Amino acid sequence: MAAAPAPPQAPPKPTWDPRRPQTPFPWLRPTIRIRLTLLYGGMFLIAGILLLSIIYLLAAQAISTGNQPPFKIVSASNEIKVASADCPAVNNATGLTLTQFNSAISDCIDHSRQVALDNLLSRSLLALLGLAVIAFAFGYAMAGRVLSPLGRITRTARAVAGSDLSRRIELDGPDDEFKELADTFDDMLERLQRAFTAQQRFVGNASHELRTPLAINRTLLEVHLSDPNAPVELQQLGKTLLATNERSEQLVEGLLLLARSDNQIVERKPVDLAEVAEQAIDQVHAEAEAKGVTIRGEQKPAVVQGNGVLLERIALNLVQNAVRYNVPEDGWVEVTTEVQHGQAVLVVSNTGPVVPAYEIDNLFEPFRRLRTERTGSDKGVGLGLSIVRSVARAHGGHIAAQPREGGGLMMRVTLPV
Repeated sequence: MAAAPAPPQAPPKPTWDPRRPQTPFPWLRPTIRIRLTLLYGGMFLIAGILLLSIIYLLAAQAISTGNQPPFKIVSASNEIKVASADCPAVNNATGLTLTQFNSAISDCIDHSRQVALDNLLSRSLLALLGLAVIAFAFGYAMAGRVLSPLGRITRTARAVAGSDLSRRIELDGPDDEFKELADTFDDMLERLQRAFTAQQRFVGNASHELRTPLAINRTLLEVHLSDPNAPVELQQLGKTLLATNERSEQLVEGLLLLARSDNQIVERKPVDLAEVAEQAIDQVHAEAEAKGVTIRGEQKPAVVQGNGVLLERIALNLVQNAVRYNVPEDGWVEVTTEVQHGQAVLVVSNTGPVVPAYEIDNLFEPFRRLRTERTGSDKGVGLGLSIVRSVARAHGGHIAAQPREGGGLMMRVTLPV
């Protein structure tokens, strides 16, 4: 007798704790606020000291210039003669009275003082302008140095957005806000990587566990249906069960593909949307002929970087939907590919029933169809457009649907080149 299986053990408790240990003196922590305060306060102090020093030197020079006598006595034998380069009024002042002479000397002194003040002001403004340029350049350099950890965090986040969950910031330096943010971001990436790894493992296990019994059921049903002596009722039941089993297989394949395509594409290769569209048309050609639907359109080269299998699923799902949801007679499907404004574009248009604009968003939800919900249709399992949107997003693109006048839809998939 086989031993009873051991009961499942409880999952381990998470060891990650978002709470950081409190330092004994939090006010001594070199935070960004304290560092910026010290930096800009020190810069302001240094700039003030330099400006005061320059003004002091300029003022000393102005005072030294102003202490020079504005005139000189050039002759004092019989009469006093005065000469001045700055005050022409006192030159040859032989005919001036004493009051006029003193007034001319006062005007000369005022003129010299005003010239000294003007020179001091102009040179101080030039010094201030030079210090402002130096302060802005130094502040820009220091701000870039202080904010460099933020740029590192941004680059890592951009790399993670491209599906490289193995990247970590691992920021070193003082224990400030940037360090705390980087460590928290690294912890979050660690948890996300474990979650995505568990999801991929689950998808792999589920793909095996779900496909195997369905494949066995299909084989058994096909064996019983191949028996020519089987009763008609049993054959009819077997065909019904085989169709139900096939529908279940499609549902499982769609769910697994939807789960896989929700992630970004890590390994990318050049894929031509024209070739992808032609392969999809070839696969749907027989079904289109059976329904009397004409497939037309020009496929121009449009190379993108991505996964060829998933991109082929986009074209196949769109073309299949366009063929299946069409008019009974004289229907057509137009498939075009081209490059527009630096982006690869796949457009699938068709004739068909009139689609209200408010129903467009519902078409991309899983298990949703036009005016119906869940299963109950022989045209699919309701995951086609959901898979298309998921795959397009995984490749950095998007899909948009627009109703056509007279019925039908125009599906436009845009992918970066």
